Amino acid sequence: MTNPNQWLFRQQLSVVSLTKILLDPFVAVAVLIGCTLYFDEPFRGPYPLLALIVFTLTFPGKWPEVTLRSFWNEVGMSWFFLSGLILLFGYSTGYLGFFPPDLVMAWMLITPVTMYVAHRVVRKLLPRLLLLEGGRRRAIIVGAGHLGSELRGLIANDSSLGVDVVGFFDDRTIDRTELADPKRLLGRLDDIPEYVNRVGIDLVYITLPMASQPRTLSLLDALRDTTASVYFVPDIFVSDLIQARIDHIRGMPIVALTESPTLGVSGIGKRISDVVIAGLILLLIWPLLLILAVGVKLSSPGPVIFKQRRYGLDGQEILVYKFRSMRVCDDGDIIQQAGRTDPRTTRFGAFIRRTSLDELPQFINVLQGRMSVVGPRPHAVAHNELYRKLIKGYMLRHKVKPGITGWAQVNGLRGETETLDKMRARVQYDIDYMRNWSLLFDLTIIAKTLVVVWRDQNAY
Repeated sequence: MTNPNQWLFRQQLSVVSLTKILLDPFVAVAVLIGCTLYFDEPFRGPYPLLALIVFTLTFPGKWPEVTLRSFWNEVGMSWFFLSGLILLFGYSTGYLGFFPPDLVMAWMLITPVTMYVAHRVVRKLLPRLLLLEGGRRRAIIVGAGHLGSELRGLIANDSSLGVDVVGFFDDRTIDRTELADPKRLLGRLDDIPEYVNRVGIDLVYITLPMASQPRTLSLLDALRDTTASVYFVPDIFVSDLIQARIDHIRGMPIVALTESPTLGVSGIGKRISDVVIAGLILLLIWPLLLILAVGVKLSSPGPVIFKQRRYGLDGQEILVYKFRSMRVCDDGDIIQQAGRTDPRTTRFGAFIRRTSLDELPQFINVLQGRMSVVGPRPHAVAHNELYRKLIKGYMLRHKVKPGITGWAQVNGLRGETETLDKMRARVQYDIDYMRNWSLLFDLTIIAKTLVVVWRDQNAY
């Protein structure tokens, strides 16, 4: 389920949230500047450009826990992958020659250590940063059902919000076992205005069902006599939301429930990163592509490249390229997934499927704009038409471009999905990816993909 408090606070760019967003980019640039000073290098010429690139690509996917393992998984791994990408790009273009090797190595090694220290220090300072926003605020939740209880738990687990939930108010007969603390049921809706004024409540969250509109309107009218900020948490949160936010059309408020995370500036950033990564990889692996093409041609009669219709962004049909690994080129209304001992697979095809080398031509699809480096894996059109009837929300995975690798693939769902439950799990991972997308998240998935391809035996 989507976090209601995350959706509510999306519109408030607070001091704490800005600190979380900007911490890693500022640390990376600050360490670069520090290294230039230490090595007596003037911070001009190629250095500001490098700083700009790193600052743009170092925004966090999500705020990591304080443990060293969590920090490595969320930040450290992504930093070293980004560093490796910068080194490859710099080496292949000659741009690396503008920087002293000792400076580059020191910067890349010192930065993650400094980031870890900075994260620990900032976590200690979060309570003081909250003082810049008026200190901690007291809140009540109107509606003691499942949604209200979940909201209270989410707020309690995020100290950076600076909100303390005092308790619940509700007119309905509520099963007190739904509440984390039944003693927090403070009264009925009629009691709220007097309680807010008497106790000094700052925030009121209304989590009543849509069917309670008359009671909600009456409560809102009564709360006009208080100074509390009022938020409505509609029961639309019983559904999966993707990039939910509030917008307006000429003053009329609208709520976005399922929106592509790569619209506007975000989409431009993802497209630039796709072109850079795909272009660099193709530049480095073109000799390997020629060798694989020869291997496919010699393995069995047929074309070198297998083209298959799949669904792309917004469900539009695209042609996806792969090195042919089978003796057949199925692209009809019924397509059988490849199995571990599939007789259609050639010996050379089994090798390139197991190592994912058959997917390399899809970097051309990325340059064409049909695919992204990271995104939900595209399925054959026949499989899409089958699973969209069996899995609720299946087509939501097409709100972004399909990818060569994805969040599902690095979480054990690479290769054949022989059961409906496995496909449901893959779709849920795809939706989670869209909900939490960021450029840093993409880099993390790419880094994990290299490990998975090396170790995983699920693909065949």
